[in-house]
Amino acid sequence: MLRMALHSRGKGAAGELEAAEALSAVLGECRRTVQYSGRAGTADVVCEYAPGLHIEVKRTERLNPYLFLDQAIRDSAKTKRVPLVVCRSSYKPWLIVCRVSDLQRLAEEVAHARALQAQAAGDAGDEHAPPQGA
Repeated sequence: MLRMALHSRGKGAAGELEAAEALSAVLGECRRTVQYSGRAGTADVVCEYAPGLHIEVKRTERLNPYLFLDQAIRDSAKTKRVPLVVCRSSYKPWLIVCRVSDLQRLAEEVAHARALQAQAAGDAGDEHAPPQGA
């Protein structure tokens, strides 16, 4: 039994790392949080440019989106962040689950994250640009 629990925990940690990597491609730097806090109620993944998201990750063969989303809603209630579930089964792509009522806030967070990414990329490029008027 302990062996199964350890396998499940390892699979969960690996899933959080995979999800953070997938989300980073869209939202900028994302990382798993468990190694930093590990408390109940904290998000599994946080994204630097999208702090308004509460991201729960589920890497399981039996997807139960309502159960997963209920956890994200409960855990995000005090923070007022957008509850979001990123989930997948083996050999399947990552899915995102959210309430339709949260879709506008999710879209705003994604747009904000993309704008901050573009700004950061532009700022980094400015270091190597010649001075204006040169």
